[in-house]
Amino acid sequence: MRFPRFVEAVSRRSALPTDQAAMIARATLQTLAERVTGAEADDLAAQLPDELAAYLAAPADEGGPGGGVVGFVYRVADRAGVDPAVAEVGARAVLTTLREAVTVGEFQDLVAQLPKGFDAMIDPIPRTGQGR
Repeated sequence: MRFPRFVEAVSRRSALPTDQAAMIARATLQTLAERVTGAEADDLAAQLPDELAAYLAAPADEGGPGGGVVGFVYRVADRAGVDPAVAEVGARAVLTTLREAVTVGEFQDLVAQLPKGFDAMIDPIPRTGQGR
């Protein structure tokens, strides 16, 4: 999934303007990179196009892990220059879109490294095989 399509999906899910969705997508990926091991960020980045993967390189001497979900949302808000409520809606949309962009196993590996409470930020996986 290329960055423009990723941003469009985030924008649609969050009902945010495309430019704001792009800022939140970048901020969320950068903040995720701070919350997981370097190896996990690399594994995740390997499944994404370069435009998205570049944001998973953890910035040196910034933020760092901790703070749980609330700290994560405030870090995204700060990076994106938005209100924390907007950051939360956007980050939820980014996580849902990310789940669609990578393999199930990779997404599970990512979530396993996030602090408790992050499961509430991720929409449940729809059940398959229910008549469409």
